[in-house]
Amino acid sequence: MNIEALRTDMVAAMKAKDKPRKEAISSLVSAVKKAAIDAGCRDDIPEEMVDRVILKELKTVKEQIDTCPDARADLKAEYQFRYDVIAAYAPKLLSADEVKAILTAQFADLLATKNKGAIMKAVMAELKGKADGKVINQVVAELCR
Repeated sequence: MNIEALRTDMVAAMKAKDKPRKEAISSLVSAVKKAAIDAGCRDDIPEEMVDRVILKELKTVKEQIDTCPDARADLKAEYQFRYDVIAAYAPKLLSADEVKAILTAQFADLLATKNKGAIMKAVMAELKGKADGKVINQVVAELCR
């Protein structure tokens, strides 16, 4: 996903007077801009950074949904709508089987050591943003047994 596509969709939501959708996309755009400024690439924002920020925002909204009290159905519905909008922009993550295939193909020598810390360090550098960290951790734990 690139930042221009997000901006285009935000403008389309503004023109359609779809305020909740516009606010959800706008929060994504501002989070991407902030991450780019922090990384020092304000003008040329790489797509990998945009995807990473989208995944981070998706995780944040998911936590909001999970911690929202059941008595606040209105707030929960708002968070769910926001989650659905952000999820539409999120990159597809690798499944556990795909992660396992990559690990056995590329990191076979490292897996032989059964050193989970060293394996995780190498694997996370390779798969960050491509697969969920929890899934990677579960697969590595399974392979280290």
